[in-house]
Amino acid sequence: MATPPPAEELADGLGLQLRIDGALPLAALTRAVDDLCRRADARDRQTVVVLRLGDSATGSWPGDVGIQDVNRWERAVRRLERLTAVTVAVAGGTCGGPALDLLLATDYRMATADLRLVLPVNDGHFWPGMAVHRLVRQTGLGPARRLVLWGHDVTARRALECGLIDEIGADAEEAVRTATVWLGRASATELAVRRALLLEAAAASHEDALGTHLAACDRELRRLRGPGQGGTPAAGPGPPSGSTDR
Repeated sequence: MATPPPAEELADGLGLQLRIDGALPLAALTRAVDDLCRRADARDRQTVVVLRLGDSATGSWPGDVGIQDVNRWERAVRRLERLTAVTVAVAGGTCGGPALDLLLATDYRMATADLRLVLPVNDGHFWPGMAVHRLVRQTGLGPARRLVLWGHDVTARRALECGLIDEIGADAEEAVRTATVWLGRASATELAVRRALLLEAAAASHEDALGTHLAACDRELRRLRGPGQGGTPAAGPGPPSGSTDR
């Protein structure tokens, strides 16, 4: 059984870092991501999770596995996507398969200039994983169609234009340090609220989203008033504690 790569503590103590080896079997990658999420959830302070991604599109994906293995992988990616911690991806080279899945599930995405995003194809057959769902939600139907239907690779510059990445830089180490310091200042609750509102806007009508927005506004009004000042109960539920639905 392949051993998943262990997550490392960041040098400044702000969080954890995991290097994704796309050559590992699906089960090992799933264990690595699950372990990363478990360790991030167990920390008693604001945490930044950094994923190092790249050169993972060689060979077939997801390999010789069963549908339950695929389900466990998708659940692990979803768990990462809903972490209380801020998640940062640093991508370079060819990113497909597990690297693409994880990139699309992070909060902040940095890339080197040689980045190429590709969808995995096995013997001419496209792999229909949840990356397609995330691509459509994050870029819109047009850009996703060009990638999914016609198999066009996405360069770093194009990915930046489409909003799939947030920054291109040659000095990845400095970019990670800057991003972790900046993102580490955001409270977990505040980040959860921002995620929920963004996803409501992408998937819900104005009327359906109103309750969530009113709940968020009420929480912010009560925070501004200070402890013990109370507030009017808002119409609609807020995001669940410690997670968001992306």
